[in-house]
Amino acid sequence: MKKTTSKLKTWMKGVFVSSLALTVAACGSGGQEAKPADNSAGGQSGTAAQPADSSGDPQRLVIYTGRDKNIFEIVLPKFKEKYPNIEVETLEMGAQQILERVRAEKANPQADFWWGGTQSALATAANEDLLEPYKPTFADKVPDLYKDPQDRWYGEMLLPEVIMYNSQVLKPEEAPQDWDELIDPKFKDKIVIRNVLPSGTMRTIYSAMIFRQGADTPEKGFEWLTKLDANTKEYTQDPTNLYLKLDRQEGVISLWNLQDVLIQSKKNNHPYDFIYPKSGAPILVDGVALVKGAKNLDAAKKFMEFLMSPEMAAQLAKERFQFPSRTDISKDELPDFMKNLELKPMELDWAVMAEKEKEWMQHWDENIKGKGKK
Repeated sequence: MKKTTSKLKTWMKGVFVSSLALTVAACGSGGQEAKPADNSAGGQSGTAAQPADSSGDPQRLVIYTGRDKNIFEIVLPKFKEKYPNIEVETLEMGAQQILERVRAEKANPQADFWWGGTQSALATAANEDLLEPYKPTFADKVPDLYKDPQDRWYGEMLLPEVIMYNSQVLKPEEAPQDWDELIDPKFKDKIVIRNVLPSGTMRTIYSAMIFRQGADTPEKGFEWLTKLDANTKEYTQDPTNLYLKLDRQEGVISLWNLQDVLIQSKKNNHPYDFIYPKSGAPILVDGVALVKGAKNLDAAKKFMEFLMSPEMAAQLAKERFQFPSRTDISKDELPDFMKNLELKPMELDWAVMAEKEKEWMQHWDENIKGKGKK
C-alpha cells in the first residue's frame, strides 16, 4: 500500500468536511475465539446491480469475521430479507486469526467471505494467493488507497486508532494527549491492553509505534514498547475483558479503535472517552474479500455488494459510527460528529508495515511482553 499522502488528506476533507477517515475490525474490533454467531438475518435493498433473489434453490454463505455482533444485528437481518434463500453462518475471530485460518485451509477452503481485516492482513493474504479477484459495481467509488490494485480486497471503512480512557476517573486534560505520553511513569499500572497478537487493531497500533521511531532501526521502537510494557498493568484475553477491566477501574487507559470507543460509550453506556493523538493516528483500513476457492462464491459476491451499498454504509455510519471508505456517501446521510471531526493521519508506509509486522510482533511477544517492569 502506498504511503499516506496529501491526496489522502484532501479526499478525507472532501468527504467529511474535515480530513475524516476510518474502517472496523475489526479487525480491530474483533479478537474473540472462533465461534458460531447468531445467524438471524433480514434485509434492505442493496445496489441496483443486485436484484432480490428469487431463486428457489437454497444457498449457503460462510463468513469469517472480526466484526462485532452489534454490526451483525443490523446487516444480517437486512441481507436475509433481501436474499431469503441464502443461509449465513458466521465465525468470529481476530483479524490475524482469520488470516491464519484461511491460510491453513487453502487446499480446502471452508470460508466464502472475509469480513473485517486490516490492510496488512488482507495484503498478506492477497500476496499468498488466498483471495479471489472480484471487481464490484462500486469499484470506482473506493479510492486507490483503500483497495487492492488487482481487486482482491476492498476497504469497507476507515478506522482511526486512538487513546481510550475511563471518563469517570480522568478528565480529558488528565488523559495522555499523544503517544509519547503513554510511556510517562505517571501512568504506570494505569494502562490495560487487549492481547496484541490475535488482534489486527493492536498489531497495527504496535507496528505503527515501531515504524514512527524508524522502520530501518526497529530497536528504537522496541525500546519505546518496552517502556509502554512497563506502564501496562495487564494484557486482556479479548475486548470483553478489556472493557471489564476499564469499567472496574483496574486500568483507566487503553489503546483502541475509535469506532468501538464510540459504540461502547454511546450505545452500551460504558464510561469511555477518547483522545485523538496530537501527532496523528494510524488510520486502519478495515476491509472485505472473497476467499479463493470459495464453495459459495455467488453468495459471497452478493453479500459484498449488499454490505458496501450506499444505503448500508450510511446506516452503519449513523447507528454504528462507521466511517465509510466510499466517497459517494452524501454528507447529509452522515452523523454530525463525523462531518466535523478532524482526523490527522499518521504518516505510515503500509507496504513496509505489512512486510515487517510478523517479525516485529514476534520480537515483541518473545522479548518485550511482560518484561518491561524488570
